[in-house]
Amino acid sequence: MSFADLKKRRQSSISKLTAAAEAVGGEKKSYGDARIWKLQRDKQGNGYAVLRFLPAAEGNELPWNRYWDHGFQGPTGQWYIENSLTSIGQEDPVGQLNGRLWNSGIEADKEKARKQKRRLHYVANVLVISDPANPQNEGKIMIYQFGKKIFDKLMDAMKPEFQDEEPLNPFDFWTGADFKLKARIVDGWVNYDKSEFASPKALSEDDEELESIYNKLHDLREFTDPSKYKSYDELKARLMAVLGEGAGGGTPTMAQESKLGEEQAPRELRAESDELDDEIPFDRFNESNDTSSAEEDPEDTLSYFAKLASGG
Repeated sequence: MSFADLKKRRQSSISKLTAAAEAVGGEKKSYGDARIWKLQRDKQGNGYAVLRFLPAAEGNELPWNRYWDHGFQGPTGQWYIENSLTSIGQEDPVGQLNGRLWNSGIEADKEKARKQKRRLHYVANVLVISDPANPQNEGKIMIYQFGKKIFDKLMDAMKPEFQDEEPLNPFDFWTGADFKLKARIVDGWVNYDKSEFASPKALSEDDEELESIYNKLHDLREFTDPSKYKSYDELKARLMAVLGEGAGGGTPTMAQESKLGEEQAPRELRAESDELDDEIPFDRFNESNDTSSAEEDPEDTLSYFAKLASGG
C-alpha cells in the first residue's frame, strides 16, 4: 500500500484493526538488536517515555505483529529459549507436552506446564518522541516490543468502553495521539495503569515528512517468517536435551544437580526490556534474570491446552 493509499483509507482502518486484534499472529530475539526500543527504569522500577505508534509498513497487513516463545530452565540446568511454532499455526512440542501435563489432573504437572508456558509478545513500529533516560533515541523510528497489558491500552483506545468516548486509532498519522508510557511499582509489581494517550493530533502537517517516516518503517513480517523458526524435530530434540530425556538423558546426575539454580539465564533472557512478566514480582528480577516483555494470556493458555487435549 502506497502512502497515498494509506491517507485515503485511514477512515476505515479502526474497524479492520479491532477485528484483527480479536482474531489471532514470530520472532527475532531482541537482545543486541539496535532496532528494538526499551524503556529504561530507575532503581525503584519507575520509567517514563512518550511514543507515537506508527501505521503498518508497506506490505504489512497490520501495524503490529504478535508471536509466542518459550524460555525456561530444565532439570539438567540447560535453558530452552526458542520460538513457539504456534506463532505460525503449527504444532509445537512444548505446547503438546504442556497440554498433556495440564490435563493429567496432577497439580505438580500443572505447575510444570505453567513454568514452561508460552510467552506472548507484540511488536510495533514507534517514533520515540521523548526518552529522558536515553535522549539519543528521540526522533528515531524503532520497534517496540510489549505485552498484553500495553496491547489492551491500544484496544481500549480503538474500542472504548463508554458511549461518550470517541474511538482513537493510535496508529494513524493524522488522527492518532502520543502515548505516554508510565511504569511504576505497585505492591511489588510493575504497573502500567497510569500510561495514557494524549489528545489526538497529527504527527505532522507536512505530508513529505510523514511520507519520509512511512518509508523508514520496519517490516514486522519477519517475526512470523517461518524461516526464522526451527523445525518441529529440531525443537523436540532440544526440548529432550533440556529435560534430560532421550539419548544420554534420564535423571540429572549429581554434578548436574549441583549446578541447578546456579547457571545464569541466557543473554536473550537477561536483556533489559520494557515490560515485566506480570506473573512474577518485581523484586525477583535483576539484570541476570529479567524476562521482561514476556506475558501470557491465562484464558488463551487454558483454551490452547483444552484444544490440544481434544485433538483440535
